[in-house]
Amino acid sequence: MELNNVKDAVMAPAGTLPEHVDVLISGAGPTGLALALDLSRRGVRALVLERQDRLSPGTRGSGIQPRTQEVYEDFGVLDAIRASSARYPRIGSWEDGRMINEYVFVESVEPTPSTPYGAMMMVPQWRNLEIQYARLTELGGTVAFGAALESFTQDADGVEARVVRADGSARTVRAAYLVAADGGRSTVRKALGVTMTGESVTPNPMLLADIRLDGLDQRHWHMWESFNATDFVALLPVPLRDYFSLIAGFADPAAEPDTAPDAVRKLVAERTHLTLDQVGEVLWSSTFRPNAARADRFRVGRVFLAGDAAHVHSPAGGQGLNTSVQDAYNLGWKLGQVLRHGAPESLLDTYEAERLPVAAGILDLSTRLHRTGDMRRGKELHQIDVGYADGPLASERRTGLADGALRAGNRAPDAPCTTPDGTPRRLFEVFQGPHFTLLAVGDVELPAPVGEMIRTCRVGGTDPDLLDAEGHARHAYGEGLFLIRPDGYVAYAADDASGLPDELARYGGALTAPSGR
Repeated sequence: MELNNVKDAVMAPAGTLPEHVDVLISGAGPTGLALALDLSRRGVRALVLERQDRLSPGTRGSGIQPRTQEVYEDFGVLDAIRASSARYPRIGSWEDGRMINEYVFVESVEPTPSTPYGAMMMVPQWRNLEIQYARLTELGGTVAFGAALESFTQDADGVEARVVRADGSARTVRAAYLVAADGGRSTVRKALGVTMTGESVTPNPMLLADIRLDGLDQRHWHMWESFNATDFVALLPVPLRDYFSLIAGFADPAAEPDTAPDAVRKLVAERTHLTLDQVGEVLWSSTFRPNAARADRFRVGRVFLAGDAAHVHSPAGGQGLNTSVQDAYNLGWKLGQVLRHGAPESLLDTYEAERLPVAAGILDLSTRLHRTGDMRRGKELHQIDVGYADGPLASERRTGLADGALRAGNRAPDAPCTTPDGTPRRLFEVFQGPHFTLLAVGDVELPAPVGEMIRTCRVGGTDPDLLDAEGHARHAYGEGLFLIRPDGYVAYAADDASGLPDELARYGGALTAPSGR
């Protein structure tokens, strides 16, 4: 699905809405679409409500961090994302009509066998949404455009929502669960009475816009004045497009930036060396004031908060969208296990237990970057090291592990291997899909699970599925038995399968009689 600009893509309006769905999602932004996509591939009936008649326009949050690239590979959209992306260019600093300095802003690291992506990619958010939406429709998922969640009630068995269409007509939709992916001003969160704890990062407003112009090269992220998070202007070329993304800060906290096209053009001409004649069409514009806040709860009964509805960030560091997509990635498989595999409902409590501390830590990081004006964006922002080792689902049964060794709750590393006939195959390819993976590295017992929920793979040892000739898998994992969650984290790590039956019961799975395979 390729569109020149999302403003030209009016989506199909809400038709006949279903009376019953498994999961109702409010908001078709990056969070809501990612969750719907994940649920659809699990056979969970999800309906996304979007009050607008189209996907949201604007370049907005354009940074796709390496961990989110891994998520997108699992979703089957990474190739399309990469085809629409570019690396972030070097900063070009302007003064008195000439570029006086250039330097690296977004630092990359070399890919490794365990971490295949080492650079943040730049993709305009409107294009990111299009790609997710196209994949969702391929999987049979549904977005009802021009349909807004007006109110809801919940009981012990589900949620009843009143949905209002653009023409004013209303419909009641019943769902087992409701997920608020409706942004920082979430009406669902407010209806629940959940408060946000946080602070204004700065009272100074910011203006965002997408704009066509002449006189600047496409090889730099152009900036005027020193970047101090309040009084600056920057123009970033948008990948594979003929326009730039503008972000401007205002020194006066009381300023009310004008988003009218002529006012935006005038601002660019006044605060850069470009003339008004060089500043062309304004495609989209918006304003915001940077905040850092987190909901005090991510779950109330059968209602969940995700993405900006649960946490709002400064744009510094490109963390907001990425954290939001990974909220969806964490919640999607858990809803799938409860709704499709008989997992206990208590599994859903682990969403808040795992994601709330992550959101708090990332909020602190992005706020620090914003306030210091630190102009380097390095590996600490890639979210590769985010994990749940202290969470309720991490079952580590080995002892005497060395410092830095892989532990339950950590992200499951990739490793290039081969099949016995020599065909290259990565561990990420084994993990890809909505299933768990029971991974045996070396000659450890590999039990046979019941049903399609879990797939098995032996690396090395007797009768292997994969060969590890260069030792990348053994280096990343050590020898043992590992249960890999559908979201790519290690749930269980042990020297044998003795604790596995109890572990699988947490997720609705079971084993046949133990077998050495």
